Amino acid sequence: MSGKTVQRAIDFIKRQEKPFKVNLVRAGSHYFLSSLSQQYQSIYVVGLGATPLQLGFVNSVGGIAQAGISIPSGWLADKWGIRKMFLLGTPLMALGALIFALAPDWTITIAAIFVTMLSMQWVMTACPMVCGSYLKNEVRATGMQLCDTLSSVPGLISPIIAAMIITEFGGLNPEGIRPLYYLQVAGFALIFVLISKQYVDTVNNASLRSSAGFVNDVKEVFGRGTRVKTWIAITSLSAVSMFMSSTYLSLFAAEVKNADQFILGGMATASMLAPLMLSLFAGRLADTIGRKKVIYLTTPLYCLSVVLLVYAPDTNTLLVSGLLQGFYMLSGVTQAAMSAELMPIPLLGRWYGVLGVFSGLASVIGPIIGGLLWSIIGPVYVFAFIIFIQILRLVILRFGMPETLKTGQPSH
Repeated sequence: MSGKTVQRAIDFIKRQEKPFKVNLVRAGSHYFLSSLSQQYQSIYVVGLGATPLQLGFVNSVGGIAQAGISIPSGWLADKWGIRKMFLLGTPLMALGALIFALAPDWTITIAAIFVTMLSMQWVMTACPMVCGSYLKNEVRATGMQLCDTLSSVPGLISPIIAAMIITEFGGLNPEGIRPLYYLQVAGFALIFVLISKQYVDTVNNASLRSSAGFVNDVKEVFGRGTRVKTWIAITSLSAVSMFMSSTYLSLFAAEVKNADQFILGGMATASMLAPLMLSLFAGRLADTIGRKKVIYLTTPLYCLSVVLLVYAPDTNTLLVSGLLQGFYMLSGVTQAAMSAELMPIPLLGRWYGVLGVFSGLASVIGPIIGGLLWSIIGPVYVFAFIIFIQILRLVILRFGMPETLKTGQPSH
């Protein structure tokens, strides 16, 4: 980013309320820790004895956890506030990392995935509520892209740090990867201290605490939201694609394309470059020409990254594929801005809870489909299916959803 852009970003942050600023630090710390093991987790589980199909079932357990807790977590977020959700979710993240670290074989990673996804749902329900509650509609996409950019900066270095740790402890195998999870345990403990001492909710939630009850509160989401069912379909398709990719991409690069830990780390680092360089531009574009058009522009570039991965003749092409994967994040953050604008602020927690249920169910299905395609037809067909899902998502978005830039919810 240029000096002028950096100054604009600093000025933007200064104008925001403290919850936004504290969450920015929390999100960056979280991203650093999760990026340590993200590229290596599938390899870790397979190294502990799982087949590609069993790997799909292991990851689908995370979807079950997400689906089961989503609506209650959203309801509680509206009722209790964002702070308590962070304080509940962060210790669970540390526990999930600890179970991964201690796992003697792949079956124990089932429990680790379950706890990790349970904690992620608590935190990821609360995180977009910060931007949805504290940013005005006309700057929300810019603010969310900025938050995503700055929080992803640590992701530029964490994969390379992870590769160095893996090399030091024995290479691309379970014993080399295991120390990453111990590092995560310590890091999540520090995040818990940060939230407990610095984060305070400033949105008035009094009306939420006098709600009519759990069932009626959830029904209200469908009654007051905009194109709720269509958006659920789009979000579910995104979840299928994301979970298939996160489960099998690094395994494909390692086993089929012979990538080592440094190439995998390099791909992860490269995937951060596009969000880092273009997020403010993409946010301003979404706040000017509309959310949908930015999604139309960024999604084909992500699909190109998948094609390059499949046909990569050398490691340089793998790194280019990693670079273009970053456009998925730009598309996803813009999609998140739309999500916040389809529902009134007092219902955001429940709304994210409902979305989490369907995303969770989709994330159960995605890794299993990926495992079946990998085992029965071939690894390439996993990524062909991902491209098909992305095209279907764009078609539904084009014909099924309105533009939310001018019709989004008012600020609090």
